[in-house]
Amino acid sequence: MFPTFLHDATVYVVSDSVGETAEFVVRAAATQFAGQSVQIRKFPYIEDEGTLNEIIRAAAESKAIIAYTLVIPTLKAHIKRKAAEENVVAVDIMSPMVDALQMYLNKEPNNKPGLVRQLDEDYFRKVEAIEFAVKYDDGRDPRGILRADVILIGVSRTSKTPLSMYLANKRLKVANVPLVPEVEPPEELFLVPSERCIGLTINADQLNMIRTERLKSLGLTPEANYASMERIKQELEYSSKIIERVGCPVIDVSNKAVEETANIIMEIIRRNGIKK
Repeated sequence: MFPTFLHDATVYVVSDSVGETAEFVVRAAATQFAGQSVQIRKFPYIEDEGTLNEIIRAAAESKAIIAYTLVIPTLKAHIKRKAAEENVVAVDIMSPMVDALQMYLNKEPNNKPGLVRQLDEDYFRKVEAIEFAVKYDDGRDPRGILRADVILIGVSRTSKTPLSMYLANKRLKVANVPLVPEVEPPEELFLVPSERCIGLTINADQLNMIRTERLKSLGLTPEANYASMERIKQELEYSSKIIERVGCPVIDVSNKAVEETANIIMEIIRRNGIKK
C-alpha cells in the first residue's frame, strides 16, 4: 500500500470537533520513529459525508493515512467504509475505548462531538477564576472590582475570602473588599452595578467570639481593640452605611456555613442574570 520508506509521511486528522485528541495521539506515536518527518493536516468540525469523501480522495492521492475522532455514528460508519473502498488506512482513535467503556458501564455513549473541549474550557475557566480570587482578595487591587462577576463587601471575619474561593470553583470571578472605618472604600465600588455586589454582615456577639479566637490563634491578647465589642459595633455600623450607599443585597452570615452563604449568593446571581 505504501513505499517501503517515506521521507515525508502525512497524516490527515479528521474530527467532528476540534481534533485535538487525534492530533495529540498522532504526535505521540510519531515520536517513536526517530528521524521520520510526519506532517499533520487537520480537518476539524466535519459534519457531512460529502466533505469526508473529498478528504478520503485527497488522502488516497497523497498516499496519506487518516486518524479520526468521529463520534457521530453515521459519519464514523461512512469514513470506515469509504476509506476501505479507496484503499486508505483510516485509524479510529476513540471507538475502542468508547466501546470498552460502553460494555463495562452497560451504558450508551452520548455520541456528541466536542464534549472533551467543553470539559477543558470548564477547567480553565475555573483555574482563571481561582487565580482572580487570589489576586483580588482583601481589596489588594481595586481594579479587580471592575472586572469581577461578584464583589463581596463586609467587615473583617465575615468569610469573604473563603466565599471568594468557593465561588471561584463555580467559575465566578470574585473580588472582595474589607470595610474599615479608617479607610475610604475604593471609588470603583460605586462605579459597578449594585447587583454585582453582595454585602456581608454578622451578629456582633458572634463576630466578637470569632475575632477573640483569631487573636488567640495568633498568640495575641484577646483584649485587643480588634475584638472589643465597642470596635465591632463601630465597624458594623460603618459597614451598614457603605452597603446601603452601594445599594446591594445583604446577607447575614451569622451561624451560616460557607456553603450555605454561597448558595444564597448563587441564587441572587441567578436572579440577576449574571453569567458564569
